[in-house]
Amino acid sequence: MEIQVMANVLDRNDQIAAEINARISSYGIFTVNLLGSPGSGKTSLLEQTIKALNKELRIAVIEGDLFTSKDADRIACYQVPVVQINTSGGCHLDASMVKGALDKLDLSALDLLIIENVGNLVCTAEFNVGEDAKATVLSVTEGEDKPLKYPLIFKQSRIVVLNKIDLLSYTGFNMEAAIEDLSCLNPQSVLVAASCRNGDGLEVWYDWLRGQVASKKGSKP
Repeated sequence: MEIQVMANVLDRNDQIAAEINARISSYGIFTVNLLGSPGSGKTSLLEQTIKALNKELRIAVIEGDLFTSKDADRIACYQVPVVQINTSGGCHLDASMVKGALDKLDLSALDLLIIENVGNLVCTAEFNVGEDAKATVLSVTEGEDKPLKYPLIFKQSRIVVLNKIDLLSYTGFNMEAAIEDLSCLNPQSVLVAASCRNGDGLEVWYDWLRGQVASKKGSKP
């Protein structure tokens, strides 16, 4: 019975997610579901991305968090549209939450929408929120064992940012092992070794976003 209930929840979520994607796609917006553990550097990546691309792409952010608007407040300093979703303890965003947040954005004025999900490597991977692609941030401070311990999120991610490489020498993180495991789980995934603190290595991420936005605009119905 519990399995059937969960299947029904996911089916309903997927229906709403499909509606969201169709709506966003009608405007030619490329949408990223940004995933990762608490403290992995998702918000720092957003800040660097906005600083680098805001003059060439029209960007908006949906911020998911259990409580507070701390991350949304950080993003709002960069003068981009941002909508806060508080889950009040829920461990992930779902499609219905994102659907409501979209009504607060002018979709006709956007090229790129980034949805920063709740910090979690498990259930965030199970709930589609209408995105075109999932992107996961994995910091070297978390350990190279995470891809094999939480394989679903990495199998589903089109791009993985290996963050905090400026701290690599202070950790026991095995970069070679992490890259091998990530490549085995998802050979098509783009891997980016970077520091969201100082911006090193992020040009690959920026170029990927530019390419995805251009492709989405080109395929607009």
